[in-house]
Amino acid sequence: MLRSVLGASARRLASGPRLARRRYSSEPPLWRLGKLNHVAIAVPHLDKAMELYRDMLGAKPLPEHGVTTVFVDLGNTKIELLEPLGENSPVQAFIKKKPEGGMHHICIEVSNIAEAVKSLEGKVRPLTPEPKIGAHGKPVIFLHPKDCNGVLVELEQA
Repeated sequence: MLRSVLGASARRLASGPRLARRRYSSEPPLWRLGKLNHVAIAVPHLDKAMELYRDMLGAKPLPEHGVTTVFVDLGNTKIELLEPLGENSPVQAFIKKKPEGGMHHICIEVSNIAEAVKSLEGKVRPLTPEPKIGAHGKPVIFLHPKDCNGVLVELEQA
């Protein structure tokens, strides 16, 4: 009796949640996510951090980019060690909050950074209005951690 009074809507609700159907375009996407390029770790003392990664774990440092960045090559990805350069460094602000250092950001390659940024408009805030040239000499842009579940995400042109 109750079923006939409530009708089809009640029967659908009673049968459990329904997942929304996604509509997929037949058009190929303008950009794609690539591999994890690196995980960046902010460190208060680069020399001490290198002892761990080079001497204890056998990682091979890549040539330095400037005086505050060392890339540790792991074969399929890299670890980027970041030491702050002066009090105005954004990495210094991170070290003030976490004096022992810690994971600063992840970097993911994208096939077309301009299209990636365009498609994220209104969904995820970039930290800069335009991509800049990053440590690998390629365009990069950082995405606001508040829009990425608390993680600072760097997108890098593959």
